[in-house]
Amino acid sequence: MPNKHDLDALMQSLGHSFHDAGLLGEALRHSSDPDVQQGTAASNQRLEFLGDRVFGLVIAEWLLERYPDEAEGEIARRHANLVRRDALARAGGDIDLASYLSLSRGEDEAGGRRNPALIADACEAVIAALYLDGGLDPAAAFIRKAWAAMIAEAPEPPVDAKTHLQEWAQGRGINLPSYAETGRQGPAHNPQFTIEAMVEGYPAMAGTGASKRAAEQEAAKALLIKLGEDPGENHG
Repeated sequence: MPNKHDLDALMQSLGHSFHDAGLLGEALRHSSDPDVQQGTAASNQRLEFLGDRVFGLVIAEWLLERYPDEAEGEIARRHANLVRRDALARAGGDIDLASYLSLSRGEDEAGGRRNPALIADACEAVIAALYLDGGLDPAAAFIRKAWAAMIAEAPEPPVDAKTHLQEWAQGRGINLPSYAETGRQGPAHNPQFTIEAMVEGYPAMAGTGASKRAAEQEAAKALLIKLGEDPGENHG
């Protein structure tokens, strides 16, 4: 676990001085940490579960406030774009969250601190720790600061590759795209999935990613390119 000086520096980045620094320590404790393995400390998984809900609520409220004239579907697309794993990893990277994590030596040497999924999970756990220690206000303040640039970068509601591919098929009156897992490699804590995207009458295209969702997006992008479509994320 990081020492108190390290936690003080992180608290400064988070904009909140914890009454219970143990909450923040727990948020930084990966399941591989020796104390977790020995059963003497809790990992950040329970906090991650809570943080996911707090995070989603804050983003949803913020978007309704910021875009009062947009329909639910447009708000939903913005929300999905902002709560994805890549966005959480980016926010965690901005405050150098990886350097504070408590990992096993093996996880560390295997590149755990460079694993976007691990950083994203810890970021959600930190949000939960902020919420439990100080209520919704400090959690919301951190989220609004950390995600301000990401909101500003998307002036129009984003349309991801899967949605774009679905709209492409609907516009031509053919069956909706389907997806199938065709491979999985790597260790359980850092898998790489291979997914094929298929549209009636066209060859399937594959994509890989650290989650099935990410691999589906990559496969959809590959198929859109094959179809001569722009796979970018702003078609809406």
